[in-house]
Amino acid sequence: MEIRELNYFVTVAKYKSFTKASEALHVTQPTLSKVVKSLEKQLDVTLFHRSARRSELTDVGEVVYGQALKILNLVEELDVVLEDVTHLQKGKIKIGMPPLIGILFFPKMIKGFQEKFPGITIEIDERGANVIKDLVATGELDLGFVMLPADMEEFHVIPYTSQQLMLIVNRSNPLANKETVMMKDLKNEPMLLFSQDFTLHDCILQECEQAGFTPNIAYESSQWDFISQMVEHDLGIAMFPKAIAEKVNPMAVKAIPIVNPSIPWEIVLIAKKGHYVSHATKGFIKYIAPNYAI
Repeated sequence: MEIRELNYFVTVAKYKSFTKASEALHVTQPTLSKVVKSLEKQLDVTLFHRSARRSELTDVGEVVYGQALKILNLVEELDVVLEDVTHLQKGKIKIGMPPLIGILFFPKMIKGFQEKFPGITIEIDERGANVIKDLVATGELDLGFVMLPADMEEFHVIPYTSQQLMLIVNRSNPLANKETVMMKDLKNEPMLLFSQDFTLHDCILQECEQAGFTPNIAYESSQWDFISQMVEHDLGIAMFPKAIAEKVNPMAVKAIPIVNPSIPWEIVLIAKKGHYVSHATKGFIKYIAPNYAI
């Protein structure tokens, strides 16, 4: 059974005439009759009482007519929905985003996107970047904001923003007297790190190793404000991206640039290579990076 057959049948039923229906459909009457007979054969029923003047539905024809209308309406509705989706009037995107990135960029980013595309729903999953990479890789998330590094062979990697890491210390700490610090200056300090779900955790460990020491990890947390309060109580030092470091309490904590080398905090948007990318997701990528083609 084809949609065309149902459409021809419904048109005949509406006009109660093969002649008028053929004119409305712009097909020959023999062609129309052949299609309706084919439908009757498939269903093994008689759909019309045929006469010289009118073609009336049989009792079975009435039932088929009602169901055919539902099917054709669903097809028409599907066309409308697909039109909405392809023109970004509807859709849903699941995006992974570490809390740090959410705090800094999410409100402004999403506000602008949803003003432009109000019919698209954004579902946010707040996790550490390492977890987000895994979820994008398995297709559980459409997109993820993560800190570099990211596997260029597995993901489309779309640059978003870059900042430098800053050291934050209690103002009673001797390091607070410095205007800049090097990683080797932190050798004997208790460190407050983000948890192992965060790429920043691995990054700091690597930088300590390159500076020639293994860090003394005092606490780990997934919450930047908790870490900040721990620094305020002089329970250790921490490293934050500059935009977060600027949010700490300046009366109790000092933010100091890290130099020789400086440590970049590079944020990218990732999408799994080889996976279907919805129109809504492509629209979001284009909004974030207008010149990036996926």
